[in-house]
Amino acid sequence: MSSIKQYIDLYNEFGPRINTASHEVLNAMRPAALASLNECRMPSKGDENYEISDLDAIYSPDYGVNIDRLDVAVDTEEPFRCDVPNLSTILFYASNDIYHDNQLASSQLPKGVVVASMRSAEVDEVVKRYYGKVAPIDNPQVALNTLLAQDGMLVYVPAGTVVEKPIQLVNLSRAASPMMTNRRMLIVVEDMAQVKMLVCDHTQSGDVDLLNTQVIEVVVGKGATFDFYDLEEASAGTHRVSSMWVRQAADSNVLINGITLMNGTTRNDYHIEIDGERAETQLLGMAIASGSQHVDNHTYIGHNVGYCRSNELFKYVLDDDAVGAFAGKILVAPGSPRTEAYQSNRNICASGNAKMFTKPQLEIYTDDVKCGHGATVGQLDQDAMFYMQTRGISCREARTLLMQAFMSDIIDGVRLDALKDRLRHLVEKRFAGTLAQCRSCTVAQVCHTKIKKK
Repeated sequence: MSSIKQYIDLYNEFGPRINTASHEVLNAMRPAALASLNECRMPSKGDENYEISDLDAIYSPDYGVNIDRLDVAVDTEEPFRCDVPNLSTILFYASNDIYHDNQLASSQLPKGVVVASMRSAEVDEVVKRYYGKVAPIDNPQVALNTLLAQDGMLVYVPAGTVVEKPIQLVNLSRAASPMMTNRRMLIVVEDMAQVKMLVCDHTQSGDVDLLNTQVIEVVVGKGATFDFYDLEEASAGTHRVSSMWVRQAADSNVLINGITLMNGTTRNDYHIEIDGERAETQLLGMAIASGSQHVDNHTYIGHNVGYCRSNELFKYVLDDDAVGAFAGKILVAPGSPRTEAYQSNRNICASGNAKMFTKPQLEIYTDDVKCGHGATVGQLDQDAMFYMQTRGISCREARTLLMQAFMSDIIDGVRLDALKDRLRHLVEKRFAGTLAQCRSCTVAQVCHTKIKKK
C-alpha cells in the first residue's frame, strides 16, 4: 500500500478541522492536491526511475500531525544555539510548522516589506496571487504538503526595495512522540528589489523520529537579486523532504546555497526555471555525512530563453557508512542561444563503506551555447596525507585539513562575510567531530518564552 493513502484517509476524516485552523487560500488548494494524490504515489525502490531516496518508505511510518495547531511543549531550560552569532539579521522563527510573527523584527524591515504568517490578514492579496502558482500540484511531495499545510511564511519585497540586513528564519523541531510537520514558504521579490535570506533548521528531540516536509515557492522579478542560504543541523532521527521551486525573470540574479552539516535522512529538490534573458543563477550545495546518515540532492535548471548563465556545484564528504546521492539536470530549451550552463558534482568517500551515487545530466536543444557537466568520486589524497604527516601533522588533523580545503569553494560562494566566516568554523568543527547541537542560544530562549506564555 502506498504511504500516501494514510494521509488521504487522514484528510478525509479530519478535513474540516484542518481547514478551520488554516487560511482560506491554503484551503482552496486542497481539493486539487487531493485529486493529484489519488492519481499518484511516492517514488520507491523498484521504480524505473528510482534514484536513491525511497520516499515511500520515508512517508510510511505513522507520524502524528498537529491539525489543531497546539503549542509545542518546549522546556525553556533546555539550551539551544543558532551558531551564527556574529551575523546581524532580522530574525523570525517557527516551532515545528507554526510560524510566529515578530513585531520587533518586523519594525526593522523597510517600508512595504512583509515577513509574516500566511494566516495574517495583511498578506491576503499577495498569497492569493502567488500561492500554489510555482510549485506544481502534480508533484507528489508538493501535493501532500499542500493537502496538509495549515500555515506558511510569506516574504514579500516590493519593487525597487533593498533589504540591507539578511532575513533569518530559525525552524525549531521538537516533539515528544513521532511527528510530521508541513512547512510552507512563499517568497516574492519584485522587480529591481534585493534581499538575502538565511534559513536554519534545528532539531531539539534527538531521540524522537520526526518528518519535516517543506515546499518553498520563489518568484524573482526583473532585475531583482535574491540570495538564499539553507543550513541544516538536525538530529539522526530527523527525516527532511524539502523542495524549492524558483522562477526567474529577465536580468535577475539568484544564488542558492544548501548546506547539510548534521542530519538523519535528507532529500532536497531544487527546481529553477529561467524565464527571462540575461538572468544569472548560482546553485551551490555542500553535504557532510557520517555514521548512517543519508543526503540526497536532486536539481533541475531550465534555460527557457537565451543569453543567460547558470553555474551549479555540489560537493559531498562521506564517512563511515554514510550514503550520498546527486541527480542534476540542466535543460537548454529550443530557441535559447548564447546560454552558458555548467554543472559539477565532486565527492570524497573518506571510508571504504561510504557510498556515493551521482547522475549529472545535460540536455541541449539549441546551437551557439557553452555548456559542460561532470562528476567525480574519489578518496582523500594519500600523497598529501603522507606529506603533512612527515611535517608533524597527525593523521586525524591531516584528514580534517584536506576535507576543509575540499569544501572551500562552496563556502567562498557565500555573499555574506559573517556567515562565510561562521561556516568555516562550523565545517572545521564538523570534520573534527566536535560540532554539537542545540546549546545556549538567546534567540531560542526568547522563542521558547513566547511560546510558553501563549
